[in-house]
Amino acid sequence: MNRKNALLSVYNKTGIVEFAGSLVELGWTLYSSGGTAKAIATAGIPVQDVSTLVGGEAILDHRVVTLSREVHAGLLARPIDIDIAELESLGIPWLDLVCVDMYPLKEEIAKSDCTPESVIEKTDIGGPTILRSAAKGQRIVMCDPTDRTVVIEWLKAGKPEREAFITSLVAKAEATVADYCLASAVYHGKGDYAGMVGKKILTCKYGENGYQTPGALYDTSSGDPLALPNFRLVAGNEPSYNNMCDLDRLLQTITHIAATFELHCGETPCVPNIALAVKHGNACGAAFSATDPVIATEKMVIGDPLAIFGGLVMLNFHVTKEVAEALLHHALPIGQKKRLLDGIIAPSFEDGVIEMMMRKNGNCRFLENPTLASLSRSSLDTAPRFRYVRGGFLLQPNYTFILDLNDPNLVKYGQATPFHEQDILFAKAICDTSNSNTITLVRDGMLIGNGVGQQARVYGSQLALTKAEVCNHSVDGAVAASDSFFPFVDGVQALVEAGIKAVISTSASVNDNAVIEYCQQNNVPLYLIPDKLGRGFFGH
Repeated sequence: MNRKNALLSVYNKTGIVEFAGSLVELGWTLYSSGGTAKAIATAGIPVQDVSTLVGGEAILDHRVVTLSREVHAGLLARPIDIDIAELESLGIPWLDLVCVDMYPLKEEIAKSDCTPESVIEKTDIGGPTILRSAAKGQRIVMCDPTDRTVVIEWLKAGKPEREAFITSLVAKAEATVADYCLASAVYHGKGDYAGMVGKKILTCKYGENGYQTPGALYDTSSGDPLALPNFRLVAGNEPSYNNMCDLDRLLQTITHIAATFELHCGETPCVPNIALAVKHGNACGAAFSATDPVIATEKMVIGDPLAIFGGLVMLNFHVTKEVAEALLHHALPIGQKKRLLDGIIAPSFEDGVIEMMMRKNGNCRFLENPTLASLSRSSLDTAPRFRYVRGGFLLQPNYTFILDLNDPNLVKYGQATPFHEQDILFAKAICDTSNSNTITLVRDGMLIGNGVGQQARVYGSQLALTKAEVCNHSVDGAVAASDSFFPFVDGVQALVEAGIKAVISTSASVNDNAVIEYCQQNNVPLYLIPDKLGRGFFGH
């Protein structure tokens, strides 16, 4: 029995003629139907209509074509005498290769005007069924156009490591079908079902700790240009699990900063030069400059000179030699030759910069993503956030709140200067993407103290002030952001007594009036947004 039979049935016809021609050149017999068969035949490539196998044309307005026992028998038959003999007696060819894609279900679901009827019409049944039969039958199965050239080259090479090669294609087909069916379940379930399917693209030596071996990064094919798989490692060691966690947090903070500035676009560029450093996910250095990336970098590195040691840096501008020099040496503590960083992430690097900043053994990672140079409000991550909990997972919408100083829900007790309002915007974006509870201090476009993860709000105030003092920053003239309301006066009192000149917080406390009165008595503008709208709890 001829086992060089292929079934080709694709929605997207791009490249299918070339692939079909390559198979015929290698001696394969092709079966196809509908538009795929027409495209192949029009190109002068011999192809048999699948109807010759199933005993009839497509029925039910082309709803049923390949859903037949003959097609699936050709895919599910085992390479043993009894199955081969039965196939021959039935006149059914053994199908050894399948090239199938599916209707664009996800694209339909993503449309704002989709309906249950339109989604059903774009829900493929034959495609997933064929892929699963081919997978179970351990056939050469393709659901991704990028695999076609790979398969042709493999066939020409004599099918080396056949079992491993086919197994990888089988797994991909099963995962693709699972993801496809999950999209349908999520849509029709209206919140009753959720999940994700990903492809491992990076194996880390371990997870958060050495005994958590191994760690890994999976790609969910989100199409997001700022997705972690789209950051290209250009030098240094592969990022660790913790590096990836910090990269995700950096993206949350820098995109919130960019979105905030774009919303309040004035005479200066909408999104300024932003320099950001994190340690354990929280900003330990952050600054912006409307005109000079070097100034932004210099202000960022002195935010917390101790904490930035071994930290991860993200910039939304090209890294020149001048920027690199600021990262390495600006305001360096006495006795330290250069600032040691775990990684630098930027849109691009000037020639020679990476060599300047390299650490021994590749311990500084350099990652590029050109999209960082064009951040805007549309750069916010809007995908749902998953979190594993024992026996299940939690799901919530993403963090997308952006402070709008013109929001009618924002109540201003006193008027901050335009200069202080700019710092308020910066502080709020940092505060809302740091582990709650948080108090964030900013002065002159620079983070000077980030009191994160505290169990009492007054502790957050005290920690932020202590960090500023330890780093030799004057608090006088700074602004403070709180990710939620002050339950007592003590937290805001500590800030005002230290010299804070404006405060952004939320309202919902039984002691709001006392906090308002205290700020008014001390001539400190207090901006309050309702807690249900503007609370910035993050990474609880």
